[in-house]
Amino acid sequence: MKKLCLLALFAMASVTAHAETKIGVAMSLFDDMWLTTLRHGVQSYAEKLGVKVTFEDAGGDIGKQQSQIQNFIASKVDGILVATLVDPSAGPAISKAAQGAGIPLVFVNNAPANVDSLPDGQAFVGSDDLEAGKFQGETVCKLLGGKGKVLLMLGQLGTTGQRLRTQGVKDVFKRDDCKGMEIIQEQTADYMRLPAIDLMNNWLTAGFKFDAVIANNDEMALGAIQSLKANGIPMDKVVIAGVDGTRDALTALKAGDLDMTVFQNGPGQGKLALDVLLKLIKHESVDKRNFVPFELVTKENVDKYLGGK
Repeated sequence: MKKLCLLALFAMASVTAHAETKIGVAMSLFDDMWLTTLRHGVQSYAEKLGVKVTFEDAGGDIGKQQSQIQNFIASKVDGILVATLVDPSAGPAISKAAQGAGIPLVFVNNAPANVDSLPDGQAFVGSDDLEAGKFQGETVCKLLGGKGKVLLMLGQLGTTGQRLRTQGVKDVFKRDDCKGMEIIQEQTADYMRLPAIDLMNNWLTAGFKFDAVIANNDEMALGAIQSLKANGIPMDKVVIAGVDGTRDALTALKAGDLDMTVFQNGPGQGKLALDVLLKLIKHESVDKRNFVPFELVTKENVDKYLGGK
């Protein structure tokens, strides 16, 4: 009984330690399936710790996101999470503003342009997007026997995910066992499903002959699938690859429409980001880059992810 009381007191003390901590979270977008898992991850973990968290939606507008940062600074929050950065090139300005105010800051998921020179009191939390692209390239290469024509759907140009996931795919295709893989078209659909439908329709209208569609995220992969189905193309005739491991993507994978995805742990990134920020608030040392590993998902192990999400 005495031991249980001590454990209860310890848990209460842990929450009380953060009870007055106020965190501002500048979200790039609320209306996004994967970002919703990230937001919920931060929210649920903050509630567990007793940390007060305020979320703001930038609606994909970098100017609005920068204004949110200034508002958080003016309201004297204890720390700021930028999840995710709308435009990496704006990172240095946001970093400088937080540094000038003496407020710890953590960039989440989309690294700023100055990630390698972040000042004390700031860090980046995400997943290694190069690894995700390599997972895609290796899996598609294997499924096609090392030879095939590929259409590549890019995310928002300049973002960490767009650059590194694309590079990861191309690095794999340079290997001897994958040199027969050829990217015949690559265009952006801004990580969104509807633009991906339009892009896929345009490619089909143009008459491109292809064996696979590799998308920088699941939403675009799902848009490609929707377009292909609407145009009467059997899904067993083309390989489709995405990234994120969203619920819709896992369902499509289970149904045989999607061939692979790469699970990006949104709740895990949210939890780690909050842990890193709380350490910075307490003036503890942290790594500048902090990664949550990606995980390959195929038809062989999709049930594990469907059951755990």
